[in-house]
Amino acid sequence: MFKSVFAKYVTAVMTIFVVGFTVLLVVLTSIVSNSMSEGKVNEIADVSEAVTGYVGEAVGKTTPESFMPAFSGCLQGEEGLNRLFDALLVTDPDLNILIADHTGTVRYRMRSGQPEQGLAVPLPEDLISGEVQAGGAAQEILSLPGLFDSDVLVRTVPLFGASDAVVGYVAVTSTTAPNGRMVQELAKTALSSALLVLLAAMIAVYFISERVIGPLREMAGAARKFANGNFDVRVKVYGRDEVAELAVAFNNMAESLQNLETMRSSFIANVSHDLRTPMTTIAGFIDGIRDGVIPPEEQDHYLEVISKEVQRLSRLVSSLLDLSRIQAGDRKFVPKPFDICEMGRMILISFEQKIEEKKLQVEFLCDEERMMVYADHDAIYQIFYNICHNAVKFSSEGGQFRIRITEKEKKIQVSVFNEGQGIAREDLPYVFERFYKSDKSRGLDKSGLGLGLFIAKTIVAAHGEKIWVESDPGRNCEFFFTLSKPPHS
Repeated sequence: MFKSVFAKYVTAVMTIFVVGFTVLLVVLTSIVSNSMSEGKVNEIADVSEAVTGYVGEAVGKTTPESFMPAFSGCLQGEEGLNRLFDALLVTDPDLNILIADHTGTVRYRMRSGQPEQGLAVPLPEDLISGEVQAGGAAQEILSLPGLFDSDVLVRTVPLFGASDAVVGYVAVTSTTAPNGRMVQELAKTALSSALLVLLAAMIAVYFISERVIGPLREMAGAARKFANGNFDVRVKVYGRDEVAELAVAFNNMAESLQNLETMRSSFIANVSHDLRTPMTTIAGFIDGIRDGVIPPEEQDHYLEVISKEVQRLSRLVSSLLDLSRIQAGDRKFVPKPFDICEMGRMILISFEQKIEEKKLQVEFLCDEERMMVYADHDAIYQIFYNICHNAVKFSSEGGQFRIRITEKEKKIQVSVFNEGQGIAREDLPYVFERFYKSDKSRGLDKSGLGLGLFIAKTIVAAHGEKIWVESDPGRNCEFFFTLSKPPHS
C-alpha cells in the first residue's frame, strides 16, 4: 500500500511540476524574447537614424555618382566617421553599420571597431525599394550572404542628396543569436530551479506520505492480528489531525471488539452453564423417580423442581431465538394504542410474591389514571417486564422499588427505580451490549444471559425511541425509556 500511495503522490507532484514549469517557461521566454526583440528594434532604429544624420551632414548634398567618393573622404582623419560609428557601437557589439550606394550594393561595414571597405554585396530588393525610396524605412529578419553567417535583423534608411535623389542607404543590423542565447540561459536557470524545487517537493512528499501511511500500515498490521484472534493490539496516536482521529477511532473499535469477544466468551460459558445445570438436575431427578430412589410421596416436589428447570430452559431458548430474529431482522413490530399505566400495574402484580419476599417499599406513580402510548404491545411488555424483573432481583431487602410514568416533551417516559448495589460507573457504557453482565461472579444473577437489555435497546430503537440508565453505585439504579403518544391524541 505504501508504494502504491507514494507512487501516486510522486506522479501527481511531478505532473503538476512539469506542466506548471513548462507553462511558466513558455510564458517567461515569450515575455523575455518579445522584450529583447522590442528593445533591439528600438536600438537599431535609434542607431540608424543617428548614422543617417551624421552621414548626411558629413557628405552634404551629393549626387548618386559622387556619394561614395565623398563618404570615403569622410572616413579619414581623427574625426572621421569611422571613429563616430565605432563610438555608436560600443554599447552593443552585435550591431553592424552598413553603407550602400544608390544601387543598394554594400560598400562599407563597421563592426566591433573594425571598418571594412571595398565590399560589393547587394542588399535584398525589399530593403531598397518602394517605401524606402519614398523616404521611409524597411526592417526585416533575413539572410545576407557574404556579410553574415546567420539571419540578422536589418533596418534600412535611404540617404537623399541633391534634387532629393537617393544617393545611398544606411543599414544597421543585429544578429538574433543573443536572443537565442538569452532564452537558453533562461531555460537552463528555470530548469535548474525546477529540479531543486522538485527535489524539495519529493522529500516533503516522502515525509508527508510516511506521516500518513505509517499509521495506516500499523492499522493494517493490527487488523491482521485481529483476524488471528489477538484483540489486545492498539496503534499509536500521533498528533491531532485526521489520521490521529482515525487512529483513535481504530483503537475504540479494537476496544469494542475486545469487549465483544470477552462478552462472547462469557456468553458461551454462561449458556453452557445454564444449559448443563438444569439438564443435569432434570436428568438426575427423572432417573431417581424411575429407579425408585425418590419415594412416591416426594415425587410431586421433585416434579415441581423439574417443571421450574424446564421453564428456565424455555426462557433461555426463547431469549436466544429472540436475539437471532432481531439480528436477522425477522421480528416485526406492529404499533397500536394501549394504556401503559395499566401494563405497569399488571407487571407490578406479577411480581407481588417476590416483592413480599424482599419486603420492598413499592411506589407506583402515574401523571394520570390512563396514559396512552403508540407501540407494539407485546414488545413493550417484554421490555417493561424485563427491567422490572432486574430491578426486583437486584433490590436490597427492604429497599425502595418505584415505577413512574410521566409525560415529558410530548413523549411518555417510563422509569423503574430500585435501591440496591446499583451499577458500577465502568459498567454503565456496556449495560445495553449483548452478552454483557455486570455481575460477572453470578452471585446475584444466576439465570441471566446478558441478553435482556440488549433486546430491550434493540426494540426501543426500532420504535425510534431512547433507553438509558442512571446509577449511584452501591445505592440505587434507575432505568428510563420513552414511548410515543398515539397520533392525534
